[in-house]
Formats: sequence, structure tokens, C-alpha cells
Amino acid sequence: MIGAPNHNYSKSMMLLGAGELGKEVVIEAQRLGVETIAVDRYEGAPAMQTAHRFHVIDMLDGQQLRAVIEQEKPDLIVPEIEAIATETLLELEEEGYNVIPTAYAAQLTMDREGIRRLANEKLGLPTAAYEFANSYEELKEAVASIGTPCVIKPIMSSSGKGQSLCRTEADIENSWEEAISSGRGKSTRVIVEEFIHFDSEITLLTIRSTSGTFYCPPIGHLQQGGDYIQSWQPHAMSEEHIRQAEQIAKKVTDEIGGCGVFGVELFITSDGVYFSEVSPRPHDTGLVTLVTQELSEFALHVRAILGFPVDPVQLISAGASHAVKSSVESYNYQITGVEEALAEPRTQVRIFGKPNAKEGRRMAVVLSKGENADAACEQAKAASSKINVESKGN
Repeated sequence: MIGAPNHNYSKSMMLLGAGELGKEVVIEAQRLGVETIAVDRYEGAPAMQTAHRFHVIDMLDGQQLRAVIEQEKPDLIVPEIEAIATETLLELEEEGYNVIPTAYAAQLTMDREGIRRLANEKLGLPTAAYEFANSYEELKEAVASIGTPCVIKPIMSSSGKGQSLCRTEADIENSWEEAISSGRGKSTRVIVEEFIHFDSEITLLTIRSTSGTFYCPPIGHLQQGGDYIQSWQPHAMSEEHIRQAEQIAKKVTDEIGGCGVFGVELFITSDGVYFSEVSPRPHDTGLVTLVTQELSEFALHVRAILGFPVDPVQLISAGASHAVKSSVESYNYQITGVEEALAEPRTQVRIFGKPNAKEGRRMAVVLSKGENADAACEQAKAASSKINVESKGN
């Protein structure tokens, strides 16, 4: 039962993290009459521009987090980023608050160590070999153990920040500095992963709901510097690889529990499917579902966490997304070329409205439909090349 927002019988949802993905969640929640509250560490975040209310806090500060939750008393607490004081979420869940999918999920997937040990050591899923290091000296030992090339990442980060490919011993120092300077939180712990020679890298969006577990058609994606730049759906895979991917996704999401969309990242190799990571929330590569599916990942997420029925996912078109990133740093910027981009057939542009531009920051996304995924990728890439972020002074 849902009452009018900002009235006595409203159903309220608080998003912890108010970026572009959270903005789409807010829009879908409001379509179902839900009162929305966006929380982030800076003012003017995308979801704050559409939510009914917003708060600016340090979400790694447990006292600030508790204070805003106790003030608002939301029916649903929906973490949308990793950098949150998860110990406080665990306490609040024990006190009766509903954390999506669970406070355990938020804590487990906040750092790469917890989810990697769960997947490999508890569930026995195929993963890259890995080691952890707390110092530069330990990192050198870990690289020697894993071998080069290898991938070095901070324990906690998002959008590929701090991730680097270590090709030789000469790269170790730069990889260490990149991981420590770009990771979120105060941890100096890093993970060293074997470099998997994969044929493709996919996201399998997995929906846990009262209707059961469903999967979106596989989403292929490309990364640059550890961050997503392009995605497409459907990604061509053999029936056997799809079976393996769904089996892995079900094992890990069943273990995590709760309802909602989970972004399960996987490597497809000639030897089979390897587990990489999981996010207990919509995934940035899943922005493509805004044009490919009858219900986007955001609509599916909201339905599932509200306890509403979810049908098997319907693909309505092949499609692709292409990120638009800033090459400038400015608090006074303009985005140009949108008209030219929209001249591409079956193409949409979503501008996120972030309050400032930073080099490498994702500022918009181009979405294209096509007769097939390859055609859609070409259209989205062509359209995105016409969009620029221009500084008008700092």
C-alpha cells in the first residue's frame, strides 16, 4: 500500500549515493508513488535533482549516517555506492530498518576481499588467482607470487578508480601509488589478481524477487583504465557459457540474499566462465537497458525491492551505450554537440547534470538501438564522438 509522497501513509526510499544510477532509481520509484530521499557527500548530485528531499553527509561517518536515517525513518534504505559505514547499517538493520538487499550484502561487497573470498573459498566458484597486500613490500611479494601481467586494485573503489595493469616489476610502484591515492576510505590494503586472458567481459544482471530469480540477456562491455566506456546487449554467447554464467550468478546472489538487481561481472574464456565481481545494485554497464529492455534494470530493481511481481525479462531491441567523459576540470562547463549526436538514428542522450566536471568523469551517456549489437555500438560511438565537455572557466 502506497500513499502520496510527503504525507502520512507514504512509502519512503532513501538512496545512499545519488549519482546517475541513483537518479534513474529515483525516477522509477516515483513512477510507483514512492517518496524519495537522496543522500551523498556533495550537493547537486544527479539524484538530488529529482528526489523529493536530499541530505549531504559523509556516509563513511557512522554518526552522520545514523543521524540522517533516524531523522527520515525511511521504509527502505538503498545503498547505491560502496563507500558507506556498513557497521552502522548492520546496527540499524538489527533495530528494524530495511536495508536493500541486506546490510550484510552492503558490507560484503563494499570491499573486494570479502566478495572474492566468498566466491572462491566458500562457494568454490572459478576466479582469477589473487593475493592481498597491506604495504608496498607485501605488494612486491604478491606480484612475484601471482606473476605478471597482473591487475592491482584498491580493496574499496568504484568505477575502476585506482585499478591498473602491472605488466612488469617496474610498474609495481606506480600501481601501488595509483591504488592508494584513488581508493575510497582509509584502507591501504590492495588486491593483486591474475590477469585472465578472456575472450569477452560481461555483466549478467540478476534479479532476485518474490517471483523468483531472473536474468537479463548478457551485456558485453569495454573498459578503459578500469572504467566502463561502452556496453551492448545482447552479447553473443554459447548456450553452455550462458548456463555457466547463470549458475555462477545464482550461487553468489543466493548467498548474498535479499531482493533487487545484482550486477554480476564475469570473464568468458575458452576454458569457461570466471567470476569477477558482484554489485548488489544496478550496474553502470546496464544503462543500455534503458533502450533495450521492456523494463530497464532500474525499473526491475524498484519492483523487486518493493516486493512487486517481476516477469521474465523481455528484450525489445539490440542496443548499445557509450559513456561521455570529461577531458577538462571545471565548475563552469557546458556540454556541446547534443544536437549533432541526436541526428544519429534511434539514438538518445542522457546528460547527468553533475555540478562540476573532472578529467575522466562520466558526464553523460549515449544510448542507441540497432538491428544488432554491432550496429548499435557503431551508432552510439559515432554519436558520443560529437559530444564535448567544454570549460567556461573555473
